Amino acid sequence: MKELLMTTYTISLPIILGYIVWILKEQKKSRDANCEGTKCLLRVKLIEYHDRYMMEKSIPSYALDNWVEMYSAYEGLGGNGMVKGMNEEIHRLPIK
Repeated sequence: MKELLMTTYTISLPIILGYIVWILKEQKKSRDANCEGTKCLLRVKLIEYHDRYMMEKSIPSYALDNWVEMYSAYEGLGGNGMVKGMNEEIHRLPIK
């Protein structure tokens, strides 16, 4: 009986572990896609804010608060590049 249990354990354990690893990889793919999509949406909104308030040559305090929160989330997701320069420009605008 003990040998049967050990044989079953030896056969089933790698199969179960393989299945768990596959599930975790699939979840990671989904998480990565969600992160990239969120980062893209934040980048679009940050660019819209930048263009609008640079044309107005000032920014309301509520919009600056939104900017700071969006930029922080964008940066946390690994975003950088041109939006970093936009962040500096936005912070130089007078607050209305």
